[in-house]
Amino acid sequence: MMKATEIQHFEPGQKWLPFLWLLTITLLLVSGLASQNPSGNHRIAIVSIDQSPSTDRTIKGIKKAFKRYGLEPVYEEAVLSGNPSEDKASFERLRNFTPLLFITIGSYATGQTATQFPNHPIIFANVLAPKSSGFVNSMGQPGGNITGAALDIPPDIQFKYFKRVVGQIKKVGVLYTSETESAIVQAKTAASQLNLELVCYKINSEREIPGAIDSLCQVTDALWSVADPNIYTPQSTRHIILQTLRYGVPLMGFSLTLVEAGGLFTLDFDFKDIGRQAGETAIKVLNGYKISEIAVTTPGIIYFKYNENTARQINLDIPEDLLAVAKEVIK
Repeated sequence: MMKATEIQHFEPGQKWLPFLWLLTITLLLVSGLASQNPSGNHRIAIVSIDQSPSTDRTIKGIKKAFKRYGLEPVYEEAVLSGNPSEDKASFERLRNFTPLLFITIGSYATGQTATQFPNHPIIFANVLAPKSSGFVNSMGQPGGNITGAALDIPPDIQFKYFKRVVGQIKKVGVLYTSETESAIVQAKTAASQLNLELVCYKINSEREIPGAIDSLCQVTDALWSVADPNIYTPQSTRHIILQTLRYGVPLMGFSLTLVEAGGLFTLDFDFKDIGRQAGETAIKVLNGYKISEIAVTTPGIIYFKYNENTARQINLDIPEDLLAVAKEVIK
């Protein structure tokens, strides 16, 4: 062991070895800390249109996904007003924030963000029919700089629930327009695989709805709905509901709002889970996956909700197993 009075000698070129070892160890420690928190510089913008409970749960799901993977990005949240001219200030603030990617909640926030930042990666959540909305080329291959977590429950799952709720049905009717035509093709295939005939009625204007719904109610056992704003306006929705009640035809709503208006039942989502899916998709993008090749996800957790008054009015008994798991009952 070297005494305190001794001087240690190194051969030429060796005197820097202790310092090099110290530098190496320091770098390894820093690298280890960085690997535990690789997202220190990740700047994520979250854009929404409101501060509703569903939006709040979605944001919680997004942040939980990052935290679950040990990531702690810097977030900047913007709540849009719904008026494009008023939202300029919000987008200017986001532009100065210089995010790596955007996570948008809802169709409006997604569309406006895509317009303002056409070349940035955008991950959406809580969007219905992203293909019909023009956000993606297809659910499996989005093809651009946008993908995300949709609210679309696959039609085969919807039709399976329909058979459980109503029982013996053979023909299911649906109204659609050119805007939702692509969804009908997939739905017809799914129905056929479940021994159901999907009777499709295409309309070109809202004026055609009364005659179309009357015809469908006379030849089908049940009605299925697709999220088509050209069909389900406040006025036409009232007429559709009245006709289905008059004929005693169960209507499966594409949203809880439609069931609250008098539809029989709907399948709803866990918005926190949708947020989690969006967050995990964002993590994939940050890890180098091509956003154009990341498939749009669909709800993994599904809730059954029904209208008790409607069931009573059309003389339909909801099966006991579904009554036991119903997430919400409209009375």
